[in-house]
Amino acid sequence: MPKIKTKKSAAKRFKVTKNGKALCAKRGKRHLLTGKTSKRKRQLKGKNVLKTCEAKRIVRMMPYA
Repeated sequence: MPKIKTKKSAAKRFKVTKNGKALCAKRGKRHLLTGKTSKRKRQLKGKNVLKTCEAKRIVRMMPYA
């Protein structure tokens, strides 16, 4: 069997955990930050766990993650 290529766009945006869950950055922290409170910006740190239906699709794009 030939190797499967990783979708590089998915590899840059997502991380797969040991148990097969997909993590992604929270939305809303790119621009227009001056209008957001410090508390809100602080809570946008960290990672989000994707739903299982979306995680399956992401994990399939990254076969060796």
